[in-house]
Amino acid sequence: MPILTILSCKILQDEIIHILENDSSVDEILVVANGQESDFTEKLRQVGQQYRLLSPSHLDAFKKENRSDSEKYTVMVYMVELALHEFPKILKEEVYRLIDELSRYSDGILMFYGLCGNVFDKLDVDFSHLETTCPVRILRDDTRTVDDCVGATLGGCQEYLDTLKKLSEHGTFLFTPMYAHAWREIMRVDPDKPEKTIKMLRKVNEITGYKRVAKIRTGLDYTDNFDEKVDEFAEIFDFEVLEIEGGQSLFEKCYADIKNEIFPC
Repeated sequence: MPILTILSCKILQDEIIHILENDSSVDEILVVANGQESDFTEKLRQVGQQYRLLSPSHLDAFKKENRSDSEKYTVMVYMVELALHEFPKILKEEVYRLIDELSRYSDGILMFYGLCGNVFDKLDVDFSHLETTCPVRILRDDTRTVDDCVGATLGGCQEYLDTLKKLSEHGTFLFTPMYAHAWREIMRVDPDKPEKTIKMLRKVNEITGYKRVAKIRTGLDYTDNFDEKVDEFAEIFDFEVLEIEGGQSLFEKCYADIKNEIFPC
């Protein structure tokens, strides 16, 4: 029973839904119930995908030596807390700890992350010892690891650079649907005193020259009210709204590559 684990930032949950919904060869979907999975599992239900919740304490049941059905293909999804992005050192420590743990139950791990400020720039070296038992892969284009989730959505490093050059006249926030959904959490807006945080953010935007927000059209519609949430953000900060095209090709390729490594058709 080959198991591919997708270890992901919550911002990229829609991209995982898209992959699972469009891969008929998946026999079983496991979702680790670590307190970060509720939005993801609700979207699975909405698209009619069957899944099974798995407590972290029950992972031992999936140790490689306990498997009997070698033809069954399972995808296990583990969502990582979004707030850890604010603390790069802690993010790296937690993700590395999870890779060490999940590699005992997986035939391959695909990280739905980019470099995230170079936090994962040495991933290949640091986990080279797992190459023959549980290869660890990260989102990358034809040449290197992408910078972040936006770069992956735009198609790769060169596409990201080209987009930033086009938008270089003014600072521009780049929002995917999930980023728009979670911007208050990402920017740490205090739910009890939102005006205080927003006032500070307005000052920061003024100092740094941010004046626009761009909607990245990902081709996915699993997250509701994308346009409304971007427009709300733009109204709060008096921003101009732009639109740019993204897509799923990089995610699809990275998934197909590691799937073929561990479960060649």
